[in-house]
Amino acid sequence: MKLALLVVDVQKQFFREDPVVEKSLNRAVDYIKATIQLFRKQDLPIVFIQHSDEDEGPVPGTEGFELPDEFEVLPTDLRITKTYGNAFNKTSLEEDLRALGVDTVIITGYCAEFCVLSTYRGAQNIDLTPILLIGALASGEPKNIRFVESISQVISFGALRKFMTA
Repeated sequence: MKLALLVVDVQKQFFREDPVVEKSLNRAVDYIKATIQLFRKQDLPIVFIQHSDEDEGPVPGTEGFELPDEFEVLPTDLRITKTYGNAFNKTSLEEDLRALGVDTVIITGYCAEFCVLSTYRGAQNIDLTPILLIGALASGEPKNIRFVESISQVISFGALRKFMTA
């Protein structure tokens, strides 16, 4: 089994949309940062997926499109720009992961009930094993995070760390 970390739509614009979303994203970012460090120590792929929407934003080249400053993005990290909820739809994500030998994706990000869940289902549809990281999902509706986790395969950060360093 080879893992990759997917960080879905954690972009500056979304932190400014609503105080509930901002709080949820800030909590998720703490878990995501720790998971990024865990993946770096194991030399495993990290993929930053960024949503682009010409009508409502964010769009490449704007501040809102950018990732939070807390993420230390390296040139070796994959960057995918998507225009659909499912990050596999009309992007190079599947091809990139297959080239790296990845068969399992740990999914984090925003918004749990939309792009994260769509990407989770997209991974299943192409025979990858998707797993959501508990605590690393964000939404404007906290109950939706619990719902998405309840219908998906999940892992806690502690269990993931133990599994990866065993």
